[in-house]
Amino acid sequence: MSTRQSTQTTPGAESALTPGSPAPEFTLARSPDESLSLGDLRGQPVVLAFYSADWSPVCGGQLALYNEILEEFQRFDARLLGISVDGVWCHKAFAEDKNLEFDLLSDFEPKGEVAGAYGVYRDSDGVTERALFVIDGDGVIRWSTVSPIDVDPGADGILAALGGLPEQEATR
Repeated sequence: MSTRQSTQTTPGAESALTPGSPAPEFTLARSPDESLSLGDLRGQPVVLAFYSADWSPVCGGQLALYNEILEEFQRFDARLLGISVDGVWCHKAFAEDKNLEFDLLSDFEPKGEVAGAYGVYRDSDGVTERALFVIDGDGVIRWSTVSPIDVDPGADGILAALGGLPEQEATR
């Protein structure tokens, strides 16, 4: 079982939850009239991609990459969730513009509450760190990393972490 954590040199990295920690439960809006709870996904791996803002160039590129390789996540039966403090209407417009095929969750009200629970809310500017968490089917964080806010972390670390999950949690 992989409990490896990337080297973190970002200012907010020291407060981010680390591998072996239980993933904090949450329920967030995924559309104007629907919510999604982390507990609803128990039994399968979940990838949380916290990002600062829908329309920022780095975030747009990062999420577009994940959308392009969504089949790679699905190969491990993993559910990808993007999370930012933007509202649901902003997420809806952004997802439609980028043709995203995964959920964007709104950590808007109370602002940054879920990001704070994961240790990746930036009080100084009211956005989240650029952080990634791989959560196993039992709700335990197995890999995490925080990147500088202006750097796209890519997907290699996520895919390696998913590949390191026990067989019953990752379909190859």
